[in-house]
Amino acid sequence: MIIIFLFGTLFLLIALGLPIALSIGLPAMGFMLIPGVFPAGVHLSALGQTIIQLLFAGVDSFDLLAIPLFMLAGSIMETGGISRQLIDFSDSLVGWMRGGLACAVVVASMFFSGISGSAAADTAALGAIAIPALIRQGYPPAFSAALVAAGGSIGVIIPPSIPMVIFGFLTNVSIAKLFAGGMLVGVLFGLSFMAVSVWLAWRHQWGTREPFSLKKIWASLKEAFWSLGAPVIVLGGILFGVVTVTEAAALAVFYALFVAMVINRRLTWKDMPGLIIHSQVVAATILFIIAMAKMFTWLLAMKQTPMLVQNAIQALALPPWGLLLLVMGGLLIVGCIMETTAALILLVPVLAAITPQMEVDPTQFGVLMVVNLAIGMLTPPVGICLFVSCGISGLPLGQVARAVMPFAVVALAALLIACYWPPLTLWFPSLIYK
Repeated sequence: MIIIFLFGTLFLLIALGLPIALSIGLPAMGFMLIPGVFPAGVHLSALGQTIIQLLFAGVDSFDLLAIPLFMLAGSIMETGGISRQLIDFSDSLVGWMRGGLACAVVVASMFFSGISGSAAADTAALGAIAIPALIRQGYPPAFSAALVAAGGSIGVIIPPSIPMVIFGFLTNVSIAKLFAGGMLVGVLFGLSFMAVSVWLAWRHQWGTREPFSLKKIWASLKEAFWSLGAPVIVLGGILFGVVTVTEAAALAVFYALFVAMVINRRLTWKDMPGLIIHSQVVAATILFIIAMAKMFTWLLAMKQTPMLVQNAIQALALPPWGLLLLVMGGLLIVGCIMETTAALILLVPVLAAITPQMEVDPTQFGVLMVVNLAIGMLTPPVGICLFVSCGISGLPLGQVARAVMPFAVVALAALLIACYWPPLTLWFPSLIYK
């Protein structure tokens, strides 16, 4: 009954439009202060001290410092002209074929994913440039907005990834291994989205084509050379153990400043206060959710929720593949109605305990969970990539949501492949970390 009360109140507050952090924290805080829930000898001041300690413990981690740093790096690169350079270079590679510009937007999203770690940041960084360019080439506005939203969702799959940082923090699974595990899945997502774009472009004769030109590739490569170095330095440093994830995030900030100020000369020191405020408000929102969720998960642990879930799973007597399918289906539903950070904080402590029953490697499960919630970023009612893309394009949510459905379908197919073909998520980590 206690667990039902907590989750029931949580979803009720979300439905009423309360901010997600308060929707998580208020039920837990209120429940802890109800007389009789804790032993009679526990004083109210002691409970208040416990609440404060839990809030601080929720964000007291060196790894979580990567979140505000990656958000700042993404904001700097968005303002510093790097987004346009990545799109121009990607267009020179694939713009010669039907649907080429659409494919170029996906390729640019994959490049940008290697820098910011945030789906919302990737969508915002590329959308302002890509959506008008797609429309000028004859692509429908709804498709253009949907494509940018789909490309943005790759931002949490190809490393660095803020949700993977959170998963690693919660489970003590190596964040570097999670990053490596997401590489091939992210590439599969990108190729799937490109296939949908080419098919729709051929079917409806969208877009224009330019002749293939090595000269154009060379010119755009020279212009984007320093921008392309960012994901190489950041990912290379993490995957090969040169820097930690947090150190890589700081490195990304300094490298972004260098490219934006010295190479592109599109950013000045006067722009920095606004960029810092904007990026850190978003980062603070994520960290506030994590802090509030600490109380919620602490109560779930106190009431032995993981053990209750394990007992319920055993009662179902499902085979491992069936249990994995059930969990993935549940996560798809949760991803549609709950923000990614909140879903991770609330569900990881419970679901991580049943990975042995699913016969899934912890690294693979971490990648699968992030991929699953990434699909939720493309679906209403709380798909963050959809909202950002709608805000940029000025189109209604329903129109863009219908246009994004083909991308969501191929994303589900990619998720199933990742579920039942473990080498997709485990081969690359095993190659690097022997």
